[in-house]
Amino acid sequence: MTDQATSTIVPVKLGDRSYDILIGGGLIERAGQEIVSRAGKTMRAAIVSDETVAGLHLERLQAGLTAAGIESTPVVVAPGEQSKCFATLETVTNAILAARLERGDIVIAFGGGVIGDLAGFAAGIARRGMGFVQIPTSLLAQVDSSVGGKTGINTAHGKNLVGVFYQPQLVLADTDVLNTLSLREFRAGYAEVAKYGLIDRPDFFAWLEANWRGIFDGGPERTQAIAIACQSKADVVERDEFEMGDRALLNLGHTFGHALETATKYDSSRLVHGEGVSIGMVLAHQFSAKMNLASPDDALRVEKHLRDVGLPVSINEIQGQLPPAEKLMEYIAQDKKVTRGTLTFILTRGIGQSFIAKDVPPSAVLSFLKEKHPA
Repeated sequence: MTDQATSTIVPVKLGDRSYDILIGGGLIERAGQEIVSRAGKTMRAAIVSDETVAGLHLERLQAGLTAAGIESTPVVVAPGEQSKCFATLETVTNAILAARLERGDIVIAFGGGVIGDLAGFAAGIARRGMGFVQIPTSLLAQVDSSVGGKTGINTAHGKNLVGVFYQPQLVLADTDVLNTLSLREFRAGYAEVAKYGLIDRPDFFAWLEANWRGIFDGGPERTQAIAIACQSKADVVERDEFEMGDRALLNLGHTFGHALETATKYDSSRLVHGEGVSIGMVLAHQFSAKMNLASPDDALRVEKHLRDVGLPVSINEIQGQLPPAEKLMEYIAQDKKVTRGTLTFILTRGIGQSFIAKDVPPSAVLSFLKEKHPA
């Protein structure tokens, strides 16, 4: 990590696909000059955003792009997880083509994780691949989904089952924009921050336990936490870009969490992604303890910290009726972490000691889900 002007820079080193993550204030206004300075030329851009983010920030972004000589066309979709679908993907790609953008032009993802996944997928397939820049506006997107090149949409069969690996050319994480998030959205993003400590950085998790209030209040701890999280993800992506090995560790809590999101039909009034991850990480630690892999005290510690920051930590906290445990198992079996029908989970031997567990017995998972299911 290096500092340049008022931004912290985290490089993602992937050979000829390497790029920088810039973290700091005022990056929306400076986006045009940052893009042009790296590209060495001006180009045109499609800005894919949602109605909420566009209403708050689009005018400032477009002004900064125009000042740098970048002509832009906004493509605004409905907010929420339900926009990650084939129909909206078609709308976005058609809008990019209708604007007569060429391969040398760029698609800018300007929003949270939904927009990043959707716009990145569109950038990867429009004209067989266009330039792509991420400007994530949620904490979750800044520390997770904007980094590493995973893009995609959801289907009735599960979350993120259709997509491509497509790296951005630049990520601009403007910390000022996080002040416009609701507390619920910020908490949801914080779950992904905590995840990096639980994977393999126990000292970072302990630091979060002591400093989370500063992160929520917008102190210097916020930028520090984002930079550490981005560096953590960059390190993993550099080792395993296409998720053939270590990168699967980034899915800690996600196999349970994705099943819960599918069970709620991606209804954000009931459950948002970071909340599913929070519950999923607690379940992963509890299941590890049940399998005698880790101490129950570790699961209690994870549960306490996530509860302290206001995140849900159990299936019981999801509003409305859920399908039975057997149906949740079907969603887990459909999850993309399954290889030839065998269950692969990210389990743990303790705080910061996560590992990839293959061939997890489905019967043990089902028994565990029945214990935890509110029914």
